[in-house]
Amino acid sequence: MRNSLLLAKIFGIEVRADFSWFLGVGLVIWSLGGHYFPMTYPELTGMDAWSLAVAAGVFAFVSIVIHELAHSLVSYATGNPVRVIVLHVFGGLAQLDREPKRARDEFLMALAGPATSLILALGFGALGWAGPERVGLKLAAFGRWLGMINLVIAAFNMVPGFPLDGGRVLRSIVWGLTGSFKRATQTAGIIGQIAAFALIALGIIQVFRGNWADGLWIAFIGWFLHSAAGQAIARVALDDALAGQTAADVMMTDCPHVSPVLTLAKLVTDVAIPSGRRCFPVMGGDRVTGLITLHEVINVPRTEWPHTTVGSAMRLFKDLETVAPETPLAEVLARMAKADVAQIPVVQQGRLRGMVARDRILAFLQARHELGV
Repeated sequence: MRNSLLLAKIFGIEVRADFSWFLGVGLVIWSLGGHYFPMTYPELTGMDAWSLAVAAGVFAFVSIVIHELAHSLVSYATGNPVRVIVLHVFGGLAQLDREPKRARDEFLMALAGPATSLILALGFGALGWAGPERVGLKLAAFGRWLGMINLVIAAFNMVPGFPLDGGRVLRSIVWGLTGSFKRATQTAGIIGQIAAFALIALGIIQVFRGNWADGLWIAFIGWFLHSAAGQAIARVALDDALAGQTAADVMMTDCPHVSPVLTLAKLVTDVAIPSGRRCFPVMGGDRVTGLITLHEVINVPRTEWPHTTVGSAMRLFKDLETVAPETPLAEVLARMAKADVAQIPVVQQGRLRGMVARDRILAFLQARHELGV
């Protein structure tokens, strides 16, 4: 993932931070140190308030990681491993390899996060309830705020609209009752969009009341949720359109092969531009040894193209994500997204049979839509 930074690896799961996450951490610490702790606990010194702000801000995001790990571990137990947790300005997201196969699996996975946040809220809240007399002012203030935040995380995530955990719970219930994953996703997605519009409206009201900072933040969260819910609805419609189609139905079998000793300059002028293609298998004898795309070409300074060979710039075939001819197209798209590529080789018994490109799939869908088939 090009727009994120690896922070840690826990139980084999990468914990990555989107660059917006650092903005979120900074805003939380600034708000706590500059406003919340000094105003709520005026007896704190400035240094104490800021040290508490840093500690509480860090533990808030640790709480989010624990929330997402709970989702991930339950998902793993149901046979659907999570490879990556991405932290962003709004919280976190455990990225599934695929959608759950059973309504029961999604129900358990969705509940795991809020249940864990509720446990954290009780644990941290106990420090706050103990009071300054028993644990000291700083620890009590620390626990009280984190208990409140984890309670908010649990409650907000249980709003019954996709993509929130409550939306996934709702989807699992509708899915279990109707047997239709598509209908369940549409129902949860529509409710998610309604909830998002309500947040946007609330944010606008807050802005007009003069509370512009909180108002803009609430409206921005609403916009984010509306976008995510729309994407979920679009994704299930896409999966429905791709149902029954495989990689073999759209793969290109006439991809121009190139030699590893060809220079990038020659590749561009003699092959890429005339053919209009974006990726090329690299042949070593009678076998494919690698793949070079325009992405690898443009990563090399243009002045070096006449002196750089395809073999030195290509990606080795053994390192590539591949699919079989019978792989469903929906899974092909998911693998492309996971590998962050626009094309993927189709391999059968160790030999290249063709290439599937994302624009080829889109053209295929467009043709079917125009023909009404």
